[in-house]
Amino acid sequence: MQRREFIKLSAAMGAASALPFWSQSLMAAQPRVSLPLPKQLTADAQGVINITAQQGKTVWQEKTVSTWGYNGDLLGPAIVLDSGTPVTINVRNTLPEATTVHWHGLALAGDVDGGPQALIAPGATRTVSFTPDQPAATCWFHPHQHGRTGYQVAQGLAGLVLIKDAASEKLLLPKIWGVDDIPVILQDKRVSEAGDKIDYQLDVMSAAVGWFGNIMLTNGAIYPQLAVPRGWLRLRLLNGCNARSLNLTASDNRTLYVIASDGGLLAEPVAVTQLPMLPGERFEVLVDTGDGNAFDLQTLPVRQMGMTLAPFSQPLPVLTITPLQVLASGTLPDQLVALPPLPSQEKGKSRLLQLTMDPELDRRGMLALMEKYGHAAMAGMSGDGHGNEGAGSAGGHEGHAPAMGGMHHTSPTEQVDDFHNGNKINGKAFDMTTPSFDVKRGEVEKWIISGEHDAMLHPFHIHGAQFRLLSENGKPPAPHRRGWKDIVSVEGARSEVLIRFDHLAAKEHAYMAHCHLLEHEDTGMMLGFTVSETDDA
Repeated sequence: MQRREFIKLSAAMGAASALPFWSQSLMAAQPRVSLPLPKQLTADAQGVINITAQQGKTVWQEKTVSTWGYNGDLLGPAIVLDSGTPVTINVRNTLPEATTVHWHGLALAGDVDGGPQALIAPGATRTVSFTPDQPAATCWFHPHQHGRTGYQVAQGLAGLVLIKDAASEKLLLPKIWGVDDIPVILQDKRVSEAGDKIDYQLDVMSAAVGWFGNIMLTNGAIYPQLAVPRGWLRLRLLNGCNARSLNLTASDNRTLYVIASDGGLLAEPVAVTQLPMLPGERFEVLVDTGDGNAFDLQTLPVRQMGMTLAPFSQPLPVLTITPLQVLASGTLPDQLVALPPLPSQEKGKSRLLQLTMDPELDRRGMLALMEKYGHAAMAGMSGDGHGNEGAGSAGGHEGHAPAMGGMHHTSPTEQVDDFHNGNKINGKAFDMTTPSFDVKRGEVEKWIISGEHDAMLHPFHIHGAQFRLLSENGKPPAPHRRGWKDIVSVEGARSEVLIRFDHLAAKEHAYMAHCHLLEHEDTGMMLGFTVSETDDA
C-alpha cells in the first residue's frame, strides 16, 4: 500500500475512544494533522547531495512563526548514505548569519566532521567529501557554531542521516519509509508572545539549566497522528531538544523493543516499557501493533530543572498511532548483529574530563528560574533553607541536588561576569585555538567523564567515533545502552567509556567533546582535541 493511501485512511480514523481521556481532550482541543515525514535524500548519479540552510515559515496553533530548515521551512530531509560508498555533500548557507553543519554520529576525519571551526558564511557553500565506513545507524546533522548552536537548533535546523549496510539489509526488519519505518524527531519549542518567532535567549538562566519550551513537536507538528499497518512498526527516535530529557512510553504500556542505539544495531532486541532519552540521543524501537488498538507515544515527566512545568508535568502524548487492517511484513529478529567484545583496558591510556559549572552562574540561574516560573520549576529541589528534604535530581535520572537554603538572594538579573565562559571542562572554558590533548589513531582509550560535585545533568558527546559504555554514573549501563553510543549520561558521578579513533583530526580541524545540553556547550563546556598517527606509523 502506498503512503498516500495511508494518509487518506488516517483522515477517517475512528479510534479516539481507544485512547486515554487526556489524549481525547487534546484531540478535541485542536485540529489533528498527519505526521509530517521528511523526504529521503540520496546522492545523484555523480554521488552528490545538495542541502541548503534557509529561512522559512511554519504554522503552529494558528500562528505563522519564522523558522529555519534545510531544503525547507523547518527541520530537513533524511540523508541516506551507503556504508563504503563515497559521497560529496554541498552545504549552501542562505541564512542571515554564519553556520556550520556537524554530522553527529558519523565517524569522519576532523576536516569534514563539521565542528565550530567549519564556518559557512552567509551566501557561501561548503563542500565535504567522505566515505562512510561504519555500521548501519540512525544519525543526524545540525549546526555547531560556538555560542550559537542552541539558537540555530532552536530555530529548526536538524535532519536525520540514515546509514545503510549489507548486514542490516539482510535482516527482515520493517524498511518501508513512512509506512512501517517511521522517523520521530522530538523537540520542544517556545514561541514569542507575538507568535511570530521562536522565543530563544541565551541568558544566565538558560546557561545554567538549558533552554526549554512549552510545546512539544513531533517532526515539526503538535501531537500528530499516524496510520500504520498491523504488525511490527519501526520507530527511529531522535531527542532533538536543546536541553530537555524525555522518557518515552506507550500510553497503554505496551512493550517497546529497542533494536539500535546511537551508533547502530544491538546484538539482540531489548524489551522496555519506558525509554529515557538524553538530548541528542537516538534509539530505534520496534512496536507490535498486531492487536489493532490505537495508542499514543508519550513522554513521561522527568526530574530535571525547568522541565517540570505544564504541559510536561503529566504524561504528554506526542504521536497517535492507529493500526489499519492491512498487515505489515517486517519481523522482530531474535538476533540482530554481532557486537565486538569490549577490548582489553590493560595497556590503554585513561583520561579524566571533569565537568564543572561556575557556582555563581549556577546559583543565579536557579534563582532566575524560580523568579520567572515559581518553585514548581525546580523539580523537587529544596529552596526553603531547610536542607535537602524533597531534593531531587537536577537531571533526568537518579541523583541528589544541593539545597539553595542560606544563599544570598541578590537579583538574578544582575550581571554575572562573562557567563558565556561559566561552564568548563578540567577547569577551562572552550578555547577554539588550543586543543586540550592529542589521541593516537587506532589506540583504545578509557575516558572518565566526571560530574562529581555538580548535580546537573550533562549528556556528554564525543565527535569522531562511536564508543562503548563501561559505566554510567557509577553503575553498569542498562542492557539497551550497551551497543555503540556517542552520548553518555553524566550526572553527579563518573561515567566511563572505551573509545578508539580511526580518523585523523589536525589542530585546525580538531574534534570536539562537549555537553550536549546545548546551552552548556555554548557557554564553555566543550574542548577540542586532535588525533594523530602513532609514533611507529
